Amino acid sequence: MSRILRINCRTKEYSFEDDGPYAGLGGRALTSRVINKEVPATCHPLSGENKLVIATGLMGGSTAANSGRVSVGTKSPLTGGIKESNSGGLFAHKMPKMGLKAIILEDKPEEGAPFSTLFITEDKVEFRDAADITGLDTYPGHDKLLAQYGDKLCAAMIGPAGETLRKTATIQFTDPYKRPARSAGRGGTGAVLGSKKIKAIVLDPEVNIKVSAANADAFKEARSTWVSILKGHPVTSQGLPGFGTSVLVNIINEAGALPTKNFRYGQCDHAAEISGEKIADVIKERGGKTTEGCHTGCIIQCSQQYNDADGNYVTSGFEYETVWALGANALIKDIDDIARIDRICDEKGMDTIEIGNTVAVAMDGGIIPWGDGKAAIELLEKIGSGDPLAMIIGNGVDFAGGAFGVDRLPTVKGQSMPAYDPRAVKGVGVTYATTAMGADHTAGYGVTANVLGVGGSVDGHKKEGNVELSKNLQVATAAIDSMGFCLFVAFAVLDSDNGVQTMADLVQSWTGNDFSVDDLVALGAGAMQDEQDFNERAGFSKVDDQLPRFFETDPLPPHNVTWDYTVEELQGAKA
Repeated sequence: MSRILRINCRTKEYSFEDDGPYAGLGGRALTSRVINKEVPATCHPLSGENKLVIATGLMGGSTAANSGRVSVGTKSPLTGGIKESNSGGLFAHKMPKMGLKAIILEDKPEEGAPFSTLFITEDKVEFRDAADITGLDTYPGHDKLLAQYGDKLCAAMIGPAGETLRKTATIQFTDPYKRPARSAGRGGTGAVLGSKKIKAIVLDPEVNIKVSAANADAFKEARSTWVSILKGHPVTSQGLPGFGTSVLVNIINEAGALPTKNFRYGQCDHAAEISGEKIADVIKERGGKTTEGCHTGCIIQCSQQYNDADGNYVTSGFEYETVWALGANALIKDIDDIARIDRICDEKGMDTIEIGNTVAVAMDGGIIPWGDGKAAIELLEKIGSGDPLAMIIGNGVDFAGGAFGVDRLPTVKGQSMPAYDPRAVKGVGVTYATTAMGADHTAGYGVTANVLGVGGSVDGHKKEGNVELSKNLQVATAAIDSMGFCLFVAFAVLDSDNGVQTMADLVQSWTGNDFSVDDLVALGAGAMQDEQDFNERAGFSKVDDQLPRFFETDPLPPHNVTWDYTVEELQGAKA
C-alpha cells in the first residue's frame, strides 16, 4: 500500500489517493514532480496556490542502512524558485508504516485563523487546536507533544520563525532521541507551513503497518553488501563518526577554501579552535556524545550531542556548515557561543547556514561587532517577536543586505552559500551557480574530487573538468535524495566499483519493480529537469546561473584565485 494524502488547509478536507501519475517516484523526484505539475510557477510562495509536499524516498521504511531521509518540497519564499529540503528524523520510516508515500498540504486558511496540529492516523486526519504550543520555541513545544502523545511521538513542527513567516524558517523533525533537532533547513519551508497555519504534524503513534521487501532474499543480500561498502570506506567509517562533519574545518582551511569574514579570505586564523577535533575533545570532557545517528538505521553516526560546561545538553546535529558560518565567516571564536546559536536556530526554527551568513552581513554592516558571539545570541533570541531588527535578520542575507546597506552578498537565486569558497573549490561553485535550488553544496558536492580525492581528483582552482564533475554529481545527488539515502553515502559509493549497482539492487529488491543503474540515473536527471522547468516558468533564465560579481573581481587569499566562468560555459552543468 503506497498512498498519497492530500489535505486542504482551508476547508479541512482530505483524501487518500493511490500514487497514480507519481508511481515509481520517491523523495526529491516526487516532491519536485508534484510542485512542477501542480503549483503555478509564478504564484507567491506564501499564497494558497503554493503546496508543501513531504515525501519518503523509495527506500523509506526499509532496513537498508542510511535510508531514513525525508524530502520536503515547495516553492521557496527565499529564492522564488522550486525547493527540495532534506532532513533526517523519524518521518521517513514512520510514513510507510502508515501506508503513506507523501503528504501534500494545499491552500491556506482565511486571515486570522488559529494554528492547528494535524493528527494523521491510518484513515483519518484531524485538525486539532494548537493554542497550547502556538508561539512556543520548538523544544518546549515538542515537550508538550511528547506529554500528549507519548514516547512514540513522530512529529514535524515549526518554531516562531515559521509562525511569523520568516524566509529562513525551517521544519523541525523529531529525531531518534525525541528532540526536534533535525531540520528541513534550506529555502524557508517552515514559512510555507506557517502560511498554512499548521504548527505541527503528528503521525499516529499507534499505527504500525508491517512493511517488508518484495524480494526478501535479494534484499538481504544487497543490504549486506551495502553495509560492507559503507563500513569499508575511511570517510564513512572513521572520519565522520570520529569527529562529526566538522572534521572538515581543518581540511578545508588547509586547502585555502574556508570562507572567512564574509568570504574575504580562504583561511581562518582560529580554525583549530572550532575544528571537529576540538569539538570532539570538548564533548568527551563534558560527557556528551561524539557519535549519534540523525535518523533510524544510520550506521555512519556523524551527529553529536554537545553539552555545556556543567554537562547539560545544549544541541545536537552540530554541523560543519553551522560551525563555519558562525565561527569562520562571522569570526566568532567561542565554540560555546556557536553551540548556543545552533540551539537557538533549532528552537526558533531557522536555517543555520542562512542565519550564519546573515549574522556576518550584519557585522559587515556595523549592526553588531565582528566576532561578537554574545551580541549575535542576543539578536537571534528575538526572532519570532516583533523586534524590527530581528525580523530583518530572520529574512536572510539578501533582505538584510538591503536593509543594512551591504553589497557583499554571497547568494545565488536568493540563497546564501555554504562553507566552501567557490573560487578555490570550483566544482562546488558550478553547483552553486547552476542548481535550481540556489547556492546549495548538497546539490552536487564537488568538494569530493576538488579537495578530498574521493571519486578521482579534479583541480578546484582551475576550470577544466569542473562543469562535468558538477553535472554528474548533481544527477547522482538527485537520485540519492529520491531514494531516501543520506548524501554521505556518496563518499563510499564514489570509491566503490559496485556502489551504484548495489543501490539499484536495493531499490529493486525492496519495491519489487525493475530498477537498473540506468533507471537510477534517469531518476536523478528527471528530478533536475522538473526543477529547471519550474524555475524557467517562474522567470529564471541562464543569467541567474552565475555567482555574484565580487567572486570574479576579488582574488581569494592565500591562493589568489578568482571565479572565471562565463554564463554560457556553466550551462553544460544542467541536465
